[in-house]
Amino acid sequence: MFDLPPLPYRYDALEPMISTKTLRFHHDKHHRAYVEKTNKLASEAGQKGRILEDIVRDSTGDLFHNAAQAWNHAFFWECMTPNYQPAPEAFAELRTDFVHEGESHFGSGWVWIMAAGGKLKIVTTHDADTALKKAGKPVLVCDLWEHAYYLDYQNDRKAWLEAWFDKVANWSFAEKQLRASKGDGEAFAYPVPENVSAQRKSA
Repeated sequence: MFDLPPLPYRYDALEPMISTKTLRFHHDKHHRAYVEKTNKLASEAGQKGRILEDIVRDSTGDLFHNAAQAWNHAFFWECMTPNYQPAPEAFAELRTDFVHEGESHFGSGWVWIMAAGGKLKIVTTHDADTALKKAGKPVLVCDLWEHAYYLDYQNDRKAWLEAWFDKVANWSFAEKQLRASKGDGEAFAYPVPENVSAQRKSA
């Protein structure tokens, strides 16, 4: 069914903000586990042949938790780049609120920039919850689970969020997502399994 998407950059490409060790642990262990569990649970639930976004939106319980985490992580990797450029003004204005909301979020989860009603807003979700089930369209996300930053920042989540926003956030991707939210271009989608892609082409 679903494959683990490769990182869009080398494991050492985001150093020193994110270490090779963190990326290997995070991508190769955590993300892989979510994808493998999603495949197992989706097969048991008769969900083979569906795209991941639909499984996330329609599922509950363990299948939702693993499918949503598989999707969240794939989106998260695209939200970072080694070829950093300063944030465009519309995003730069959100920095204080983005860092504050992420730092003050209790427990594990995600802090998102979303487009809704023609405006950008900050949203946090707990644990595996995802922007796919919220009003609006996801533009950018940072991971608030400790495994995303603890090896590099220990318990200093604020420092993690500041470094992430200022040094690795992929604003080109964010702008593409924002345009897609307005109907201009394609938004991010989890890679479609080969069997599903073949079925669509033959339909």
